[in-house]
Amino acid sequence: MDSYFMKLALKEAKKAYNIDEVPIGAVIVKDGKIISTGYNLRESSKDPIAHAEIIAIRKASEVLGGWRLIGCTMYVTIEPCPMCAGAIINSRIDRLVIGAKDPKMGACGSVIDIIQNPKFNHKVDVTWGVLEEECSSIMKNFFKELREKKRR
Repeated sequence: MDSYFMKLALKEAKKAYNIDEVPIGAVIVKDGKIISTGYNLRESSKDPIAHAEIIAIRKASEVLGGWRLIGCTMYVTIEPCPMCAGAIINSRIDRLVIGAKDPKMGACGSVIDIIQNPKFNHKVDVTWGVLEEECSSIMKNFFKELREKKRR
């Protein structure tokens, strides 16, 4: 089931890719049903917090009628940054499924570990590496193309 929902998160990432946004996608699921989706829109919206995870959390909160996303699982193609990791904890998401690590900004274990910090009152169950190669490849391809564009 994790692969199925991660494929949907990759579809969201491709939407970002197609509009020259960093290709990260997120899907939030509750009771086996998709509650919300999101993809990066920072460049398009000129909003520094328009990350895939934040967009998906906001939509899920609207759908469920509250800020507590208890019983929800978030699928995200790339390890969340500190801001998004904090939002995941604050929204009380129960489970986080991550495609690939982010060695530069990852806040779920790569650079720092906000998600598993024992001092926070909410704990998130984390699963790593679901469709890792696909999730990593879309990022690598995006930045490779971006560098090529800048050279021209």
